Amino acid sequence: MKALLISFAMLLALTVSAQHQHHQTDSTSTRKMSDTTMHMDGMDMGTMQMDNMPGMTSQFSRSIPMNRDGSGTSWVPDETPINAYMIAGKKWMTMIHGNIFLRYNNQDLFNKGNRGAYKFDAPNWIMGMTQRKIGQHGLLAFNTMFSLDALLVGNGGYPLLYQTGESYKGYKLVDKQHPHDLFSELNVAYTQQLSTLTDLYFSFGYPGEPALGPPVFMHRLSAANNPDAPLSHHYADATHISFGVATLGFRVSDFKIEGSTFKGREPDEFRYGFDPMKFDSYSVRLSYSPSKEWSLQVSNGWIHSPEEIEPAQNVKRFTASAMHTKKLNADSYLATTVVYGQNHYSDNGKTLPSVLLESNLQMHKTAIYGKYEFVRKDADELDLESHTTGYNPNYNINAFTLGINRTLGKIIKNTDLRAGLQGTVNISPSALQSLYGTAPIGLEVYLRISPSFMKMKKHDHDMMDMDM
Repeated sequence: MKALLISFAMLLALTVSAQHQHHQTDSTSTRKMSDTTMHMDGMDMGTMQMDNMPGMTSQFSRSIPMNRDGSGTSWVPDETPINAYMIAGKKWMTMIHGNIFLRYNNQDLFNKGNRGAYKFDAPNWIMGMTQRKIGQHGLLAFNTMFSLDALLVGNGGYPLLYQTGESYKGYKLVDKQHPHDLFSELNVAYTQQLSTLTDLYFSFGYPGEPALGPPVFMHRLSAANNPDAPLSHHYADATHISFGVATLGFRVSDFKIEGSTFKGREPDEFRYGFDPMKFDSYSVRLSYSPSKEWSLQVSNGWIHSPEEIEPAQNVKRFTASAMHTKKLNADSYLATTVVYGQNHYSDNGKTLPSVLLESNLQMHKTAIYGKYEFVRKDADELDLESHTTGYNPNYNINAFTLGINRTLGKIIKNTDLRAGLQGTVNISPSALQSLYGTAPIGLEVYLRISPSFMKMKKHDHDMMDMDM
């Protein structure tokens, strides 16, 4: 807990100037959804009364904008645009969004090592959210998330050099990213508004996402155009599919404290069913939204037996992150995320750190994005015990990714088709160059299909027409 508080203080110091301006001109009382300015995809909606528009708020507060909702109960910056289909009813508001990449993926383009592979596949997910107000102060919300990764990627996952986490047919998944389960989230939440500045909420998922880490990579705007999971996924945000999650949270103004109990074991290799429910792990997270452009969090998790292949190993996971989104004009933005994550392993006493910096610049139809990763993994994590003949050294891994895509048009109404190209340079530690090569290069060519970013325009009688 001491490390948690120290790291959060460091994050606050980084944003002190933004915080100072925020408290002068922008607090929750002026950013609340009633009689406020609505911003979506850079569109300034002007001042409008929200009380007659059911559901147009966060899923966990009637006083803050829905743009702040990340994955699970996490926060993203209020400036984050929303790409989704919206269905507005008299009492219920529903959003559906998702992503699919149809791609060719080659992880060692010039065959410099013997650990790379290539594949044609289609990582994907789709998510549905619906909510309604209950009485004068209540809010009820349901979330679902599904993935056909097991069908369109395969149970053995997709090639990704230096990636680790989970197992398949009794072997660790190494240099592969595991697929996600068909049922990735089934969650219900209830929020009680205590005042415009305070909320108390409870969330239950089977499966769901505990209050641990930043929003998962698929739901970060800074990572939206990259088909791959970060190499630090299992150091920061891998608990987003937990078969049994209960979270209690309390918001005061722009701060939020949450605690979760959840199942620590990663999902098994049978991706179409439900794993047994357990509550054997715990986490706590503190989040802060100092302005519309920033979102900060620190969290700590005590995870019981996460890996099926190493059942005696427990993990203490610490994370800290800062997210920034800046609107440039009506259809352009810059989104950046920095994440620190570390795992402390009970069986060998090691603490292995990771650092991720990712950014996404959207300019009308063209997006340019990039990512830098540092991860320290040991021989056991990389399943290289035979290579190291009885000892377990650490390896520092660095990877740089740069990509570009362009919107080709709409395949159907409100659905964008984008073509993209990205390359990755992995800097291998000297001890592993005989296996991986000095700097293996990955190349991916893809088509991305996703909902368009929502644009909102005011109609007569304060009604909304979603023109996506």
